[in-house]
Amino acid sequence: MPLRIPSRLLPWQPLFLFLLVISWLLSSSHGDVGTAAHYSPPYLPTACYGNDASQFPSNNLFAAAGNGIWDNGAACGREYLVRCISATVAGSCQPGQTIQVKIVDYALSTPTPPSASGKTIVLSETAFGRIANPSATSINIEFQQV
Repeated sequence: MPLRIPSRLLPWQPLFLFLLVISWLLSSSHGDVGTAAHYSPPYLPTACYGNDASQFPSNNLFAAAGNGIWDNGAACGREYLVRCISATVAGSCQPGQTIQVKIVDYALSTPTPPSASGKTIVLSETAFGRIANPSATSINIEFQQV
């Protein structure tokens, strides 16, 4: 039996379809939510690649993985899109800025301590400064593996 499509919509159907699409857009997540801190040089050695300086991207957009994404070292080399979504100090986020970072270290073993502990990702100074005010200690982020 063929599917019969009505030639006319009932008065409430367009509104229902509109609300259905809007609720889907608002409920869908574009990535995971976590927190980020930053750390300063020296960045060597790293838990992923030791003293090999070629591990760092030329744009200095790299990070150390926190426990939530470290995955016993499997995070080494992964790349993430990261954006600041909020911070305790208003105005700390750079609006509309998303960066792509490469994981080169483990947050619990960085040569210099992070600005805040227990974060999802610890960004290099350059990476953190691209998405947030460098004077902020930590920020809330949205991130997605590329």
